[in-house]
Amino acid sequence: MRNAALTLGVIGGVIAMIVGFFSYGYTEAVNRFGEIDGLAEQVGNIELIRAAAVLSPLLAIAGGAMAKARALWGGIAMLLACGLMYVAYGFNVGTMFPIAFTGLGGVLALAAGKPDEEKAHF
Repeated sequence: MRNAALTLGVIGGVIAMIVGFFSYGYTEAVNRFGEIDGLAEQVGNIELIRAAAVLSPLLAIAGGAMAKARALWGGIAMLLACGLMYVAYGFNVGTMFPIAFTGLGGVLALAAGKPDEEKAHF
């Protein structure tokens, strides 16, 4: 389970990084060039979008990397990344895979209470 959590966290974090690049770039482009009615309008909370663009991939990749050695901490980090992406971006076609991958990775890491190793995290 820890290997699956590691893989899902890293893949979800990489996809979240791509979403973060586009969302941060979109907010910067609208700030710089202005809004275009019906095509490009500024988001309601720029700081939340920009914070999620940086923190959610960071938490997802770091949580995935920690899942093997510290499954509890890694699972919490991945679930925080999942929640942050959902709050900032919502659930749509661009975010369904990073949200699903990091959420499932977080659940699998937390469920690894009795890992193959003798030391459990609970």
